[in-house]
Amino acid sequence: MIFIKKKKAPAWGFVFVFILILVSCKTEVKNTKLSGSVFGTGYSIIYDSEVDYTSEIDSLFAILNKSLSTYMPNSDISKLNRNEPFEMDEHFIKVYDTSKTIFELTEGAFDPTIGNVVNAWSFGADRAIENLDSLKIDSLMQYVGFNKTNRKGSEIVKSHPNLYLEFNAIAKGYGVDVIGQFLESKKVHNYLVEIGGEIRARGKNAEKQSPWKVGVEEPHFDGQQSILKAITLNNEAMATSGTYRKFKVDENGNRYSHIIDTKTGYPSKTNLLSISVIAKNCMVADAYATAFKTMGIEKIKQFLKNHPELKVFLIFENEHKDFETLALNGFE
Repeated sequence: MIFIKKKKAPAWGFVFVFILILVSCKTEVKNTKLSGSVFGTGYSIIYDSEVDYTSEIDSLFAILNKSLSTYMPNSDISKLNRNEPFEMDEHFIKVYDTSKTIFELTEGAFDPTIGNVVNAWSFGADRAIENLDSLKIDSLMQYVGFNKTNRKGSEIVKSHPNLYLEFNAIAKGYGVDVIGQFLESKKVHNYLVEIGGEIRARGKNAEKQSPWKVGVEEPHFDGQQSILKAITLNNEAMATSGTYRKFKVDENGNRYSHIIDTKTGYPSKTNLLSISVIAKNCMVADAYATAFKTMGIEKIKQFLKNHPELKVFLIFENEHKDFETLALNGFE
């Protein structure tokens, strides 16, 4: 009678306690959160792992700057612009090739050779040209046109030494992708990487056990910040380009964006205030968000009919100066 039935109860109790411990551990998942400054802006990285990858990520940022930063005099792209020899790395090749594809698809609306004109208007990295007039713009525009460059293996051939390249409208998105791909190489499947508002998300927010939620900012000309709309990213990337922070106002009160029209060399007069693009990777989303600002709403709508892989959200001013929004290709 002393027996075995009484000895079975503790075993069930042990299993019950063990299950409770497992459930308890599962609800206490904590994301690792990293943040800092890079590419002249801030970054935020959230991922489902206890390992701190700060040093590896800093090393990747240094490599990208060495390749693509026009702010660094010894970078590869700075050497190219000075017509000095350099050894092209995989990052430069990927960004150049993707830029050439998007340049061709947008019929030049996205053009990395517009940099000197951007600088002349005081929107870029270098000093502005004083007393800028049409003659000076025309003299700069003769060296604009990404089709005036070609890649032959690991060499970029320019049709004229005065051609100037910068990848500022695509490199930030590419940096987001590089960090995301690094995390994936470490078997991290749940993460969100954000650099200066450009975002790549994979998996879910493990800490909250929910999809990744990001915000589309409401335009404010006075520098305030507020969220107009929250959306879910499912293994996607999103880039946003706005005209409401960097702009010029003429004597008639017309606002001109910091995006230079690659056909005219002048800042774009547009009623588009914000363009958000969702794509599979952030490099592509970043480039299209810039290109679409010079295309206008009707051209964007026509373009997207042949590009269902891109989802787009537009915020613009109507003829009454009221804000309107337009979601295209299934943007949430």
